[in-house]
Amino acid sequence: MSLTARAATPADTAGVAAIYDHYVLTSTATFELDPPGRPLWDAKLDAVRDGGWPFLVADSGGNVAGFAYVGPWRPRPAYEHTVEDSIYLDPAHTGRGVGTQLMARLVEEAGRAGAREVIAVVADMDSPASLSLHRRAGFTDAGRLERVGRKFDRWLGTTLLQRSLV
Repeated sequence: MSLTARAATPADTAGVAAIYDHYVLTSTATFELDPPGRPLWDAKLDAVRDGGWPFLVADSGGNVAGFAYVGPWRPRPAYEHTVEDSIYLDPAHTGRGVGTQLMARLVEEAGRAGAREVIAVVADMDSPASLSLHRRAGFTDAGRLERVGRKFDRWLGTTLLQRSLV
């Protein structure tokens, strides 16, 4: 499979939205309850890029096979060098190294953009692959939050992971 991890463009947001909306409707990988659709992703792409942070897609023959980005962890100025990552893959492209390639490039570009710490908040009930991906990428467990979200009539927790870039 030919795959290129590259900066996302506005033309990619339809593919990004399709991937994310799938997870909204079918999993607890996100606590989003309703698919936000493309307009949210158009705005998110602009906000991430305007903030100087990377927003990447995995391009597989002109199709978006996955996406990853970082954005501010918290809005207060003291947190300006700490970011939170998000990564989602088209289900047809899981288990093929797409996530590993995207994560490696994302971490590299986040560091170049000024990030010192990257935080991952993984809704781990249905996300063992995400936990594994982050741990393989050098993230370490930083804590656990129990019963902080409710989706599909279940209370869900999250695992916090952290990676230092310095």
